[in-house]
Amino acid sequence: SSQLPAGNLQLTLYQYKTCPFCSKVRAFLDYHGLPYEIVEVNPIMRKEIKFSSYRKVPILLANAGSPLQLNDSSVIISAIKTYLISRRNSLEEIVSFYPPVKTLTEQGKEVLEYENKYWLMLDEKETKRVYPVKEVRVEEMKWRKWADDWLVHLISPNVYRTPKEALASFDYIVREGKFGTLEGLFAKYVGAVAMFFVSKRLKKRHQLRDDVREDLYEAVNKWVKAVGKNRLFMGGNQPNLADLAVYGVLRVMEGLEAFDDMMVHTNIQPWYQRMEEVIEKNGV
Repeated sequence: SSQLPAGNLQLTLYQYKTCPFCSKVRAFLDYHGLPYEIVEVNPIMRKEIKFSSYRKVPILLANAGSPLQLNDSSVIISAIKTYLISRRNSLEEIVSFYPPVKTLTEQGKEVLEYENKYWLMLDEKETKRVYPVKEVRVEEMKWRKWADDWLVHLISPNVYRTPKEALASFDYIVREGKFGTLEGLFAKYVGAVAMFFVSKRLKKRHQLRDDVREDLYEAVNKWVKAVGKNRLFMGGNQPNLADLAVYGVLRVMEGLEAFDDMMVHTNIQPWYQRMEEVIEKNGV
């Protein structure tokens, strides 16, 4: 589906396997058939990303002639997508279109925000090709932002909803993640208890309902409704970046009670299965 032979692009993804933002980037890369190496980061010591002043995952190191570091899942996706479409610009130039800006959160904490992270940096002709009508672009940006600003915040409260679910989630995190043996045991029990309480705090902060499942079901059905009955994906016959973002976020719950509940109590299944199939088909 990409016009450019991506063979000259060497990619290394620094990630935690179970993090929704990392999962989003993998869904994007897999769908576009881009090969990449994975470095699983130890969430406690994080020594794998010592080289970086930016201390969050995912981080993507991209080499298209010269090595570049891309931060923030949505910036990574927008920049690489732009690179696949745009004939003119080097990856370096494209990345410079997404400058980090220091802002303060409501809690007074300093964070880096990336300007225009949902925009693809295309010229008029390219834009017309990717977004035949303006609405298509607006819709994709709106739902990508929704995935980051709302959907993602429903994951933790749902997978740590009860002590039992918190343990199951941590079991999965420790199994899939990179931990030392003792670290893993410690993370599992202490982490599960901690996350059970953190998720209660997140619930308050994001003003979620008493039963957080209700928020999850409502969000998911809202998405399905936005895709509508007349197209396979929000992107039409192929997923767009909003489809890949929503799928990437939801996928981290697979194997957990929250995921099974979502499959039973919402209309997501047909779309979700189509996403799985199309990503598998394009897989490297």
